[in-house]
Amino acid sequence: MANEHDPLLPVHEQDVNDQPNRVSWRLRKVHYILLSVTFMAIGFFFFLPFLAKKRVGPKPKYAVMMVSDGMGPASLSMSRSFAEYITGEKDYILPLDKHLIGSSRTRSSSSLITDSAAGATAFSCAAKSYNGAVGVLDGGKACGTILEAAKESGYLTGMVVTSRITDATPASFSSHVANRFMQSLIAEYQVGMGPLGRTTDLMFGGGLCSFLPNSSYQSCRADDLDLLEYAKAQQNFHVLLDRADFDDAKKQQLPLLGLFSGHHMDYNIDRDPKSQPSLTEMVESALDTLYKASQSTDKGFFLLIEGSRIDMASHNNDPVAHVHDVLEYNRAFQKAAEFIERTGGVLISTSDHETGGLTVGRQVTPEYPEYLWKPEVLERASHSFEYLAKSIMVHEESGLHSYIENYIFPALGIKKPTRKMVNSLYAAKSNVFELINRMSLIISEQAQIGYTTHGHTAVDVNVYGTGDAARDLKGNIENIEVGKYLEKYLGISLDQVTSKLTDAPIYGDPDRGFKAGAFVHEILEKHSEMNTTEYEDYLVSSANKGIYV
Repeated sequence: MANEHDPLLPVHEQDVNDQPNRVSWRLRKVHYILLSVTFMAIGFFFFLPFLAKKRVGPKPKYAVMMVSDGMGPASLSMSRSFAEYITGEKDYILPLDKHLIGSSRTRSSSSLITDSAAGATAFSCAAKSYNGAVGVLDGGKACGTILEAAKESGYLTGMVVTSRITDATPASFSSHVANRFMQSLIAEYQVGMGPLGRTTDLMFGGGLCSFLPNSSYQSCRADDLDLLEYAKAQQNFHVLLDRADFDDAKKQQLPLLGLFSGHHMDYNIDRDPKSQPSLTEMVESALDTLYKASQSTDKGFFLLIEGSRIDMASHNNDPVAHVHDVLEYNRAFQKAAEFIERTGGVLISTSDHETGGLTVGRQVTPEYPEYLWKPEVLERASHSFEYLAKSIMVHEESGLHSYIENYIFPALGIKKPTRKMVNSLYAAKSNVFELINRMSLIISEQAQIGYTTHGHTAVDVNVYGTGDAARDLKGNIENIEVGKYLEKYLGISLDQVTSKLTDAPIYGDPDRGFKAGAFVHEILEKHSEMNTTEYEDYLVSSANKGIYV
């Protein structure tokens, strides 16, 4: 029996016509499949770079802690009115004004009035300590800090200040010493010589003298350690020492150590933009560098920023330098706030304490006082009291009286000083601290503002924030709550870091001339009759005489 495959069976015309159609359809099908696979392959390789960039895992966290050292509520009032005067903008609003979330109590464990070391340790270790303590608690126990714990957990870390990088606030986040004046040991911690190794990826500020061996004329160390060489050779730091280095993008590689002054950086009113970057410029650079570097991780970074010289201006009772540094701090805050609002994260700004007992309003006559103060007096000045006092100290005796009348007073904003004013500064020509004090008395009285002390006060300070902090950190808080909040937000453990610091060295030699300000080191070279204890002795004796207002 024939079957359907028998070649003898009749072939119908329809079957013959269908055969090519079936083949053609199969070929088209194969063609479509191959074309689809080709497009899929092309698409895969085209989008692969973008897919690779897509982050897998937890979102990185960015935490910025800003400290306006010595800035109290009156500082903001004075600076706001000053800015309104110089801009002509009515009802001027400072960047900080838009982010006020509360206030902070500032006492230390040893006093109702804290110093900067205990104030910063409260932030960094989330614990109270005694005045002078840097990352150390009562009883001499080193405490793990927010910066160290962040680094131990995989975050990048940085510090940007306008003081010496070894000064109390940055030191309290990055080192452990029993007394803030042991700045040589602080510097050793900062370049990675401590038990935790290197904990800071980026440092911008002043204080080169603490990193140089005592064989260098620029050094303020008591030993021959060359910490710059150690930082470069042992810790791979890229070192920046001037404005040209700072501006060179190729050198902005982590880890990064930028020391732009031998001691403290200049007040903003005195700063030469060609020599030193501003606080805002350093903040912008730090945020950009840390952010780019953090893109290869899932952690993010922690950055400490301090407007350090706000405090020093108030110690000098210098409202001119003070308002200019407060305004620069506001500009830096604005940059940090814009970054956090763009990327997410937290930004907290507060002060460790108030300095000077500033009052914006002063009675200058026996009669009932006028209700005013005069920002125009501050606007006319072109330099800080410190800068001008140093100018007098280094000027030759010949022509000094004329120099004071024709240069110093116009720089203070007084074109026609009285003979009494000129003689007052001339009589103090050999005492830099008395020069500063007399300038303060003259300018403060003319501006109708006042100070109660050359030291700190117990005034509550403002707390500002943006991002998550604006929601979670409100009201009147104890200063240690800032550290506790940062520990929780970053998901880190201070206790774990503290457990690794049981053998941490906390005692070291103080720097040479550690009690003196930056300008005093230059003056001492020219006036051997002075010594570094005169400043404290002068302040104490002056306070006992009741000469301050």
